[in-house]
Amino acid sequence: MHAFREAVEARDAAAIEALLAEDVVFTSPVAFKPYRGKAMTAAILRGVMRVFEDFRYTREINDAGGRDHALVFEASVAGRKLTGCDFLHVDDDGLIDDFTVMVRPLSAATALADAMGAQFERIQREATAQD
Repeated sequence: MHAFREAVEARDAAAIEALLAEDVVFTSPVAFKPYRGKAMTAAILRGVMRVFEDFRYTREINDAGGRDHALVFEASVAGRKLTGCDFLHVDDDGLIDDFTVMVRPLSAATALADAMGAQFERIQREATAQD
């Protein structure tokens, strides 16, 4: 099992952050522009942990080289069930340097966008406090 999956399933924000490269790029399913940097990505992931309900990984797919991982998950946001996938790429040090999330259906993605929008001021404060 990928260490990131273990950290998420344990809801261990410090362990999740420790797995992120300083220059990680996070591509959100609901934002047009990617977010850059460990502090911002860690803050976003803490926000996600606050808004996702009944989160669980259902499948893990890894490439033979061990650098690319796809973690399929299910969760609810504001009563909307969603299915998503975390696409992770790790650098030479084994740290996540590229993190892309996709979710479906549209109604759940919209609920996620609304919930994360409500969190965003806190996320920005947390990210700034870490810099």
